[in-house]
Amino acid sequence: MQRIRHIHAITKRLIVMTTLAVAVLGGIFALTFFFDQRFLVTWAVPLCGIIGGFVSIQQRLNKVADEELALLNASWFQILLVPIFGGVFALVLYLVFLSGIVSGDLFPAFSFPTQDDVEEGEDFMLHIFQETYPSTGPDLAKLLFWSFVAGFSERFVPQLISTVTSSVSEVSGVSEKDERDDSAER
Repeated sequence: MQRIRHIHAITKRLIVMTTLAVAVLGGIFALTFFFDQRFLVTWAVPLCGIIGGFVSIQQRLNKVADEELALLNASWFQILLVPIFGGVFALVLYLVFLSGIVSGDLFPAFSFPTQDDVEEGEDFMLHIFQETYPSTGPDLAKLLFWSFVAGFSERFVPQLISTVTSSVSEVSGVSEKDERDDSAER
């Protein structure tokens, strides 16, 4: 019976926190859209990651051990940790997509402003963040989907980072053992 009470209490907290996160980020998103008349992808990406994190926790509740349920029930922080990581991982994945490190038909393509589009004296980097968008509607959908996945699957982005760094090590001829030896010497 205690287990069921813990699950219900945690579920209520998840609903409250999901609603609060969606309201806050949705409010920021709406204000940006209302005042600047633009859709800033940078706000939508972490929102999808946070929602993915909340859904992930809810999906796992029935499989969690009783001790962990008691810990989750006793701490708001523990409930918020996974969704916060989900939002951060979604932003990191967004940067990976923007950089072109990962590309292909399954991943979004982007349209970037060029230096010629910026008037002299304006900050080019600011324009990159404000005016870089997925190239098409399906590219936006792919970005939002992968942002949700980044929050839902806690290991997805760390594994992607690990894969990219080992690929770079292989290409540069540096083995992981050499990297460990170098860091041990420091």
